[in-house]
Amino acid sequence: MWELVKAGGWLMLPLVLCSIFTVAISVERLIRLKSSLVLPKNLLMKKGRSLDSVLDVLEKDKEAQQSTLGYIFQDGVDAFPHGEEYARAQMEATASREIGYLEKYINFLGTLSAVAPLLGLLGTVVGIIESFLVLDLGSNSNPAMMIPGISKALITTAVGMVIAIPALFAYRYFQRVVQVYIAELEQQSTLFHAALFYQKHDQANQKKAG
Repeated sequence: MWELVKAGGWLMLPLVLCSIFTVAISVERLIRLKSSLVLPKNLLMKKGRSLDSVLDVLEKDKEAQQSTLGYIFQDGVDAFPHGEEYARAQMEATASREIGYLEKYINFLGTLSAVAPLLGLLGTVVGIIESFLVLDLGSNSNPAMMIPGISKALITTAVGMVIAIPALFAYRYFQRVVQVYIAELEQQSTLFHAALFYQKHDQANQKKAG
């Protein structure tokens, strides 16, 4: 492996860094974007489920409290005494903050998928230039002298593509996962907000009737 890196020349350094960042970001996002950390099943607003059962989970389950949906719901509950509009605004602000966390590093992963093949292409150009320079400046015209430069060109191109292809797949995958989560978070927030203030209205009517 080290011999391959040496043969690729100095451009292998940024390519190796790209590969390290790609793996690190992919692993970190796989862990962070688990559904249990974003949309825990026991916290979801489902048809026929009462608001009290959701609030009970939110109060007692620490993992649910520390999930993305849990933060949004909790801020809605905390803002409840200030009125419907304030609670909606607070939940939207929290959702924007949490979505930012979900999207963290994903654009950088897309940048890596674009930069890696360009670095490989640069290595190709540099390797070919070196090959012809060696041939022109050499005391003889032995074609074998071009081999190191050509090897460098091929190695950097191959490594750039090997890094870029999985990075692009990972970027598209995480982008899609986050889009699905955002749609579900918006739906759950709307349902929770409606249930929270419908209950308040219903309780007020019961008090009047009593």
